[in-house]
Amino acid sequence: MSPARENDSGMRGRIIAAAVGLLAEHGAGAVQARAVARDVGASTMAVYHYFGGMRQLFLAMSEEGFHRLDRKLAEVVPGPDPVTDALRLALAYRESARENPRLYDLMFGLSVPGGHSPEEHAPLGGDGKDSAAQHAFAHIVNGSERLLELGETGEHEPTEIAAQLWSLVHGCVSLELAGHLDGELAVERVLMPMGTHLFRGIGIPGDHIERSWARLSG
Repeated sequence: MSPARENDSGMRGRIIAAAVGLLAEHGAGAVQARAVARDVGASTMAVYHYFGGMRQLFLAMSEEGFHRLDRKLAEVVPGPDPVTDALRLALAYRESARENPRLYDLMFGLSVPGGHSPEEHAPLGGDGKDSAAQHAFAHIVNGSERLLELGETGEHEPTEIAAQLWSLVHGCVSLELAGHLDGELAVERVLMPMGTHLFRGIGIPGDHIERSWARLSG
């Protein structure tokens, strides 16, 4: 990489980091070109030079959020029990969301003016496999493949199970972050029971699920 490109990449990263910091501390309304430029010691035009506009900056911030989620899920090193690992992935996902709730909202179009357009995000498991969201999803697909090896039915595809896992964890986490579910009770009374239902649905014996949850919580 040439020095010029390294400088470009470095400035882009600094702008994104500054914008994410403003978002975390003050909300989406505080993410303005002048404030971002001030935090990186540049002119306002730097934001437009590197991103074209605030819309594109918000999209880059969203991508950064998925990069962070990808890295968090990658920390879950597969062990001997796929069920325990799937539960660990769910908890890692939740931890990532709780680290920066406003960034998590942005990733799903909930805290950017005008929301997001569907064409800006390729469907999970479809095209756009090089996106950060797809890389994050791949961890869940890999975990689902291992889960299906334990199941007693052969009627499921890993991407379908992964989408169901993502959906149930996302729903629970979103309700928790919005204050509609109470902290740790969201895990014990909502997230884990929903996961248990899904695991049972693909044919994993109940006693195996109970041992896995006990192993994780113990």
